[in-house]
Amino acid sequence: MAGRIKKRWFFWLIIPAWMICSQSCFQMREADRDAEKEFSQRGITASFCRLTVDNIPLHYVKTGNEKFPTLFIIHGSPGSWSAYKRYLMDTSLLKYFRVIAIDRPGFGYSDFGRAFHLDEQSYLIYKIIEHEANGRPLHLVGHSLGGPIIVKLAQEHPQAYASLTVLAGSISPYEEPKESWRGIFVDTPLEFLIPGAFRTCNTEIYYYKKDLFTMDAHYNELTMPVTFIHGDKDPLVTVRNVTYGQQKLAGNKNVKTIIIPGANHFIPWEHFDIIQKHLLTLKTQEK
Repeated sequence: MAGRIKKRWFFWLIIPAWMICSQSCFQMREADRDAEKEFSQRGITASFCRLTVDNIPLHYVKTGNEKFPTLFIIHGSPGSWSAYKRYLMDTSLLKYFRVIAIDRPGFGYSDFGRAFHLDEQSYLIYKIIEHEANGRPLHLVGHSLGGPIIVKLAQEHPQAYASLTVLAGSISPYEEPKESWRGIFVDTPLEFLIPGAFRTCNTEIYYYKKDLFTMDAHYNELTMPVTFIHGDKDPLVTVRNVTYGQQKLAGNKNVKTIIIPGANHFIPWEHFDIIQKHLLTLKTQEK
């Protein structure tokens, strides 16, 4: 009997401890002061910016000349701006571009822990874009779930962007895996068993599976150059998303595709050289 009581108490202690610890860990964010030191050590000046929109705090980082065209990078799920330090620090890119990387709403220091629908993400991120507009071309770059976000942004404000670069983007509603289990962890007590940023990740993926259908009929708005870069061995977002994108943009003569043989989902980091080479070609493009 004593053994059963001990096990029962252990269970009721370990679950709350996990829920508390898991929410404080796995946040995937870095304090500005720590990141600033790292940039400074490399001789690069970084601006750590905060903007409040409708009482929602938004956080982003920028490097480079304020008068240059902009590479605007949107991370996947989960994630934060800091995953793109290499891009923010790359001296080859900074010769031609101002580079901005954001914490998407719900991640990092942008209202961490709250999941937003696709249209809400687009609305909030566009406020940053408006705030940072400098009259020069702005190029959107989105990885994974950042892919449909840049497509949504371009559908709503096509005049604002010089190009789109979709990196392993999950843009097709027809290629999304069913994953019916995700709903069990959305708006129920069970959601708190998912640690930190992964809870927001699960909820927004659950939202996006439906939200993607709202974009399906609006690809005709994308008349700017669009580049798809994808690995043909991506186990998380099938390369068939590229085929979908090509079909939806059949009327756009400025679509480019780069398929990386043997590459998985993590191409922004494992194939930086290929992506950097592509981004440098954008320096000649105007709106």
